[in-house]
Amino acid sequence: MSDTLCVRWTITANEYPQPLLYCRRCCSTRPYRTGGKVRVNANGKRIDAWLIYRCTSCDGTWKRPLLERLLVGSIEPEFLSRLMANDAELVAHFASDAEDLRRHAQKLKEVARIRVTKSVLSGDASLPQVLCIGFAVPHPVSLRLDRLLAEELGLSRSRIDRLAREGLLRVAGSNTARALRRSVRDGIQVKVGLSGRESTEVANRASGHMA
Repeated sequence: MSDTLCVRWTITANEYPQPLLYCRRCCSTRPYRTGGKVRVNANGKRIDAWLIYRCTSCDGTWKRPLLERLLVGSIEPEFLSRLMANDAELVAHFASDAEDLRRHAQKLKEVARIRVTKSVLSGDASLPQVLCIGFAVPHPVSLRLDRLLAEELGLSRSRIDRLAREGLLRVAGSNTARALRRSVRDGIQVKVGLSGRESTEVANRASGHMA
């Protein structure tokens, strides 16, 4: 029996980041929420496109630039077609991109609700000595890796930091201390050395067998 438990965590957001903008109707700064609609405007040979946001208090609108005065011939036809059709996957990609959103709004109300879908790739959760977590993040989320690990494994943030300092928690191919402070990204892999009484509980949580 393998002493390594390998799992995959798929991370999706139930809510997109919301820009905090000054609303003229409300006369104050308010969070704006996207309804998933794209507006495309063609002016001669050039295209503009915006993702539409609405004030959560008064329903006032804000247009987040996606394309600005681009020549039609410079845009891939399939991409333009998807944009004009409000393709759900494409809209989700833009709506989830907090880094790009910060170019237009300095402050964001970060995503508060995250869904973590867990599946076992190999091994079992009885008494593993090594836990290997692979992350699938279809769209960017603004959630620190150390916070996610602590919440999903049932450990404190200080425990996560201590495991990293002791070399028992490693982020493959990265500086572990830095990676833990950054948002979880697609394709990263975390390995955790397990021992003692917490081994089975942590493994069960990692594999989705314990809430």
